[in-house]
Order: sequence, then C-alpha cells, then structure tokens
Amino acid sequence: MMVSFEMTETLLAVALTLAAFVCLFDRHLLRATLCFIGFALLLTLAWWRLATPWLALAELLLGAIVSGASLLFALGVLPTGAALKPRHDRFPVPLSHGVTRLALSVLWLVLMAAGVRHALPAMALSPSEEPLLIAAGVWVACALGAFALHRHLLRRLLAFNVLGSGVFVLLAGMAGPMLAAQLLILVGLCIAALGTLLGALLIRRLYHLEGLEALDPDIDKTVAQ
Repeated sequence: MMVSFEMTETLLAVALTLAAFVCLFDRHLLRATLCFIGFALLLTLAWWRLATPWLALAELLLGAIVSGASLLFALGVLPTGAALKPRHDRFPVPLSHGVTRLALSVLWLVLMAAGVRHALPAMALSPSEEPLLIAAGVWVACALGAFALHRHLLRRLLAFNVLGSGVFVLLAGMAGPMLAAQLLILVGLCIAALGTLLGALLIRRLYHLEGLEALDPDIDKTVAQ
C-alpha cells in the first residue's frame, strides 16, 4: 500500500511538472491557458492525496474555475469581447536575455535545495520520499524564469499562478499538518484568484484601449500591425 501511494504521488508530481512546463513555455496562448486549468485540476488531486480535502475544494473552485475563467476571459474566449489576437506570443526574446533568466532559475534551484536541506534534513537525504515537494521547487524555478523571460502580459499572469501554486505546496510540505499553515495557504489561494481576475481585467482594458501594443510596451509598431 505504501509503495502504491508513493508511486501514485510520483506520477502525480511528474504530470504536474509537465503541465506546468507546457503552461509556462508554450507560445500558443489558448493551449497554455488550458494546460494551466489541467494543472490546477491535477493540483486539486494532489491536495486530496495530501489529506487536505478542503484545500482541494478551494483549489478546484479558486484555481481551476475562477482563475481559469479569468484567463479565458483575458484571451477573449468567453463571450465578453474581442478575442486577443494573435493567439501566439510573437514577441522576440534576445538570446542574452534568455541565458540570464535561465541562470537565475538554476540559481534559485540551488538556493531552494540548500533551504530544504536546512529545513527538512530527512527529505534532503531521501528526496524520492517527497516527490511533490521536489516538483514544487521545479515549478517555482521555472515560473520565476518564465515571469522574467516573457514579455507578453498574459504569459506573465500564467507564470504568477504557477509560481504561487509551487510556493503553496512547498509551504504545506515544510509546515506539515499545521492548521495555521493550511489557513495561510487558503488565504493565498484567495489572493491569487483575485489577483488573476484583476490581471485579466487589466489586460482586457489595455487591449481595448491600445491593442496589441499594450501587452508589451517595447513592441515594434510594425509587428503589431
């Protein structure tokens, strides 16, 4: 039974990491948004497996439904306004910029590993026993890199959500079954959902007023046309 539980948790961690990676780095905006909704649904299952059913319910309602609907609203998929066009992120990223962000992500992974070793020495000695925590560290590193790398506002909003999810899982893993930590995570989920809704409203307003140029202030006007 224990082996089965660990295998299930490992598979769940791998699936979450793949969904997060596609969400963060797929230039097709609708596909990336749908991957985020899938990521939130998988995270709901992860909270359930971690014996926090009410956090699972909060993730389903606030992460998958509220945040997912907000992102679809920003894209114009819901019948609330003109669709965001183009649906691909075409903003160029200089090579030096990308290399710098990659280096920062690797540095974060090193710092996180050092912090985990200090806070949870048992997990540092046997990382395979905590696959969700290891995966959450990878999400946070990738989301930080994506947030700094991407110039499209919607992709930055996606990175903000994945970053928050990773931080919440790390907090839950380090704090254990403490009720105070779970309440803090619940507050964080509420703030993240409200932040996503506000971000979606701002993107729609900027797009309505200025068009594609609003999503990246440095974009060449000829590209926007």
